[in-house]
Amino acid sequence: MGTTYPNINGYIADFILKQPMFFVATAAADGHVNVSPKGGAGTLVVVDDQTVAYIDLTGSGSETIAHIRALNRITLMWCAFEGSPNIVRVHGTARVITRDTSEWQEWAARFPDIPGARAVFVITAERVSDSCGMGVPYLDYVGDREDLDRWARAKSTEVLVDYRNRKNLESIDGLPAFAPHEV
Repeated sequence: MGTTYPNINGYIADFILKQPMFFVATAAADGHVNVSPKGGAGTLVVVDDQTVAYIDLTGSGSETIAHIRALNRITLMWCAFEGSPNIVRVHGTARVITRDTSEWQEWAARFPDIPGARAVFVITAERVSDSCGMGVPYLDYVGDREDLDRWARAKSTEVLVDYRNRKNLESIDGLPAFAPHEV
């Protein structure tokens, strides 16, 4: 049986920050549920005992932002793939900081300079829990992939904006995601 915590305490924060990847789950009232793997050195920060944030990178879809805007629910999950078994989940709501907002510079400064960055998700925890994780396999962490960073660095700002305008304006269910001025 898992344990529920009143906040993202030291133990939980330490565990979260040691994991090289995490998963983000969202859903709207209708349509598909989405789960996205996330990771990369420095792409997630623990802001305080109720808040985590991660930098969202340009990708082929935009389900998370569409779901947050349609029905603001989000779950982040970290698994221990080495060491003692453990799973941590943070359930909550999110604020989306896009490149066109006055808050962008403040939030983006918390993360490495990643050319494909398109938003920052700021998650407020409503429920924090862990569970045993004994069914999670051991995996060897080799390192972060550089493919997305290399792809984005090879593009001009204009090309990245064009790509996001073609690929990120709505979810696979047709829900609005990014507006053209936000990409």
